[in-house]
Amino acid sequence: MQTSAAPRPGARTHGRPAIPGDAWAKLREDARTFSPEVIAAQRGMFAELLGPVTAPVVLRDVAYGPHERQRLDLHSGEPLEPGAARPMVLFVHGGGFVAGERRDPVHPFFDNVGAWAASHGWIGATMSYRRAPEHLWPAGAEDVGSAVRALRGLAPRIGGDPDRVILIGHSAGAAHVGGYLAGHGGAVEPGLAGVVVQSGIYDPATAEAEIADIVALYYGGRDVSCAPALAELPVPLWLGVGEHDPLVFHDQAARVGAPRIADGHSHFSAVYSLGLEADYSADVARFLTDALAAAAS
Repeated sequence: MQTSAAPRPGARTHGRPAIPGDAWAKLREDARTFSPEVIAAQRGMFAELLGPVTAPVVLRDVAYGPHERQRLDLHSGEPLEPGAARPMVLFVHGGGFVAGERRDPVHPFFDNVGAWAASHGWIGATMSYRRAPEHLWPAGAEDVGSAVRALRGLAPRIGGDPDRVILIGHSAGAAHVGGYLAGHGGAVEPGLAGVVVQSGIYDPATAEAEIADIVALYYGGRDVSCAPALAELPVPLWLGVGEHDPLVFHDQAARVGAPRIADGHSHFSAVYSLGLEADYSADVARFLTDALAAAAS
């Protein structure tokens, strides 16, 4: 494990700019295009807006299982030590089931999510997980469960509250969060206070269009919908989709309930924008603050 007690030189942890008009225009121009070139351009654009970003305290490479990808990074505004009971926010990245990482070596993703959580007084945990094609369904759901168990076990040592855990999943990560909550990876841990799923696959048998092949790869044609479990979740649920998301993600969200539309955002940009002075970032923070307050009452 590696600990960082201060931001990298030049890093910023607050006071980030709003998303400028030319960035919104670029997202509008790209519309629902899902090509590698568009993805790379959007990553670069939001990386520049965020700049170097890290929480004041970061603990890297915390193992939650034996596999090399079963690792967490912990992000905090205060020392990770006993004496507090701060909510813990676990973020599960996307990547089409075959790619993605909790920390990009070049861009600020997804340290931006950890720093955003820390800025609200929470402990942010970003996780990696086993990926296809080597590891197929239900590996992702199993890893979410293992990470939640490990995080709750660590809570007394790092100043976390095991009874106020938030799950955030994006894209394939949202599918893995949904699978975990549906019991695909085993029993669901207690202590869940709220869930955010953004642009995920929840009913894989009905996923079509350009993502059909990667969905078929991970699920192997199994009819293992997590939509009913999400629709009946006993804790607050943020069911999100970007305005410019490919239509398959709008359809998938509608199979759970009425989604919240992230105005002006693409499949990726909503999560990339966490930490910027933008509506999505502020709205999700308010939602989680309310969910955590309800859990504490």
